[in-house]
Amino acid sequence: MSPRVLFIGDDARYAALVQHHLGCAWPEAEVLKRPSHARSAMGPEFLAQGFEAVLVDQTCSGGRGGEWASELAARPGFAPVILLAQGIDDPDTRAACATGASAVVGHPRIDHVGLLAAVEGAAQRQRASVAAWRASQAAAGVDRFGGATLPGYRQIRQLATGSVCDLFLAESDAAGALVVLKVARTAGGEGGDDPVFRRFVQEMEIVRRVHDSAVAKIYDVGMSGLYGWLAMEYFHAGDLRARMRNGMTPQGAVRSAAQVARALGAVHKAGVLHRDVKPGNVMVRDDDSLALIDFGLARYAALDYEISDHGQIFGTPHYMSPEQGHGEPIDARSDLYSVGIMLYEMLAGRKPYSADNPMAIIYMHRKAPLPLLPEPLAAVQPLLERLLAKQPDDRFESGVVAADAMDAAAATLP
Repeated sequence: MSPRVLFIGDDARYAALVQHHLGCAWPEAEVLKRPSHARSAMGPEFLAQGFEAVLVDQTCSGGRGGEWASELAARPGFAPVILLAQGIDDPDTRAACATGASAVVGHPRIDHVGLLAAVEGAAQRQRASVAAWRASQAAAGVDRFGGATLPGYRQIRQLATGSVCDLFLAESDAAGALVVLKVARTAGGEGGDDPVFRRFVQEMEIVRRVHDSAVAKIYDVGMSGLYGWLAMEYFHAGDLRARMRNGMTPQGAVRSAAQVARALGAVHKAGVLHRDVKPGNVMVRDDDSLALIDFGLARYAALDYEISDHGQIFGTPHYMSPEQGHGEPIDARSDLYSVGIMLYEMLAGRKPYSADNPMAIIYMHRKAPLPLLPEPLAAVQPLLERLLAKQPDDRFESGVVAADAMDAAAATLP
């Protein structure tokens, strides 16, 4: 059987060389490459159970690959770790071996025979280990997510439960990463015609169509009996709310808003309106870039049906455009209004409109003037006023145009 190997390293040419060596012995060998900065995908719960071996390049992560190899090898149940080391006798190599590394292979000159022997030996041990684990009591039910059984996924813990879906942190064998599984708990409704469940199905259809790095990566979607599910990128750093709680510089706030606007530009280009843009739906990656999630309320123009009845309001009142809050037709400029609300909140430390009930907030979006920013931020006020114009025609025409304007403004801020 051809091995499936995870390669952790930052040198693409060296990864290709490793794949070439393995391909000489096993033409069907699969090498999944992962850069060292993608740490959250391999958080402490990750065990690499979908691989026969994990190869760690010692030179990755600024030369700290040996430390990472030691940490991975010390995890109970982790796949065999092979360190690609620059020195067989250096301290990193000895530490990795002491914590359980399966083998050490020279770097950068690869010992072809040594590498193949190390991978073959690791594969034999891993297959026996996984087979024994699957027959154990510990493995019982690990692929159960609510009422759905999803082979190839190992449940780590439940993250949240809601009226539509449950969220789980899981390890995906196919993706070779930690993922968030979003599972619709029931098709509900008589005759299976539950609009809430249909909205989840619509989200599945939408995420199939939007392919951009500014949107959370979707690894897989599917149906299991009466349950719908999707597996998406896991964000160890959390969402934009955490960054806001820690405080943001004016420049950081405007650049973050520009990232969200640019992301929406890609979404809108795919024919999708998000309709629920807010800090909790903007996730932070390990490299500090941002990604949009949660298309449960999104609308895809090419779908044959529209779930919400005319005049029905969906979204979060604090971030709704005036037209969305009043159940009127919306377009891409409505999502950009929501970006403007987020930008004001990041700069001022509070939302522009607050009231005791949602309808009062919706009224304020249409009628109340925009509060002024503090004097030191007055230069950003014209930008905000265009994002938050009451009439869509007075706003930026697209996410890309808005992002360019925000990037230019950010360059003038501290």
